[in-house]
Amino acid sequence: MSAIAEVIRLRHADLGACEMIGTSTGLRQVWNGIRMVADTDASVLIHGETGTGKELVARAIHQASSRRARPFVPLNCAALPAGLIESELFGHERGAFTGAIARTVGRFQRADGGTLFLDEIGDLPLELQPKLLRVLQEHEFERLGSARTIRVDVRVVAATNQDLRQMINDRRFRADLYYRLNVFPIALPALRERVEDIPLLTRHFVDRFAARLNKDIRYIPDSLIQLLRLHSWPGNIRELQNLLERDVIMSEGQELSLPQEQLGAFEMSPTPLVARTLAEAEREHIIRVLDQVRWVVGGRDGAADRLGLARTTLISRMSKLGIVRGSGTRLQRPRLKPALSTSI
Repeated sequence: MSAIAEVIRLRHADLGACEMIGTSTGLRQVWNGIRMVADTDASVLIHGETGTGKELVARAIHQASSRRARPFVPLNCAALPAGLIESELFGHERGAFTGAIARTVGRFQRADGGTLFLDEIGDLPLELQPKLLRVLQEHEFERLGSARTIRVDVRVVAATNQDLRQMINDRRFRADLYYRLNVFPIALPALRERVEDIPLLTRHFVDRFAARLNKDIRYIPDSLIQLLRLHSWPGNIRELQNLLERDVIMSEGQELSLPQEQLGAFEMSPTPLVARTLAEAEREHIIRVLDQVRWVVGGRDGAADRLGLARTTLISRMSKLGIVRGSGTRLQRPRLKPALSTSI
């Protein structure tokens, strides 16, 4: 690991945020927010695009709080069928429903004294939102199939990449639950909004993957860093991490290289980036990747996999950006100056 990255990690060691690498203004604001709210019991709502590190922030809040010795329990509300989320949150008694062959302790009870992280809170079914609101307000609940009330002391941190205010207007999210969760909001910047952190992030991930693969990669060309800076990163840090892992696997010798087959994913418009909107840059990049994989969205090495996104997330972005087959434009690849190998 480079000396600079080590300094950044040590400086924020009290937050437990060992991979919150960077010195940008946006990231410093996140750190300040974590410091202010960590040692309170206030509910926190983390806003940010997919791949920006929302769970990392939630863990940092937990590690910096007086609850750090108690459990940190995560639950992705979008990862479970609606019929199972209630049981996952509150637990169930034997025989409470078909297949309930034993008593199960829910996430709230497992997180007693600690922190419960509810990721993708916008996907929580509407019928369960009053029950969550009750636990937040009264600190008590009942298991499915039981009339016994269980009291818990749990700090809730939630996260979303959706516009909850719009969901309230659409009657898909309760306003009272939103205000109860949004006591202390933290907004995570997208990677395209903190491009000055890309050199540090690149060095950090390259060192990690090189160590794991027993490789000795010491140099990262300035031209490659410049190319990474110009990319719009719709998949944010997760996309950067996935790309760098592939690059480390395919690099030989002591210099990191971007394989020719991946270079097409970084074709940029001859129009300067500052003259385009972020939505246009994201749209162009997604179309380029779709063209490369012949418009295969899911599956191994499909567009979603290359972008480091979930298949459903990519479909949602395509719909929002009006991307349909045949909507691509031919763009020219930038001419790069010969790589000047420097250690970052």
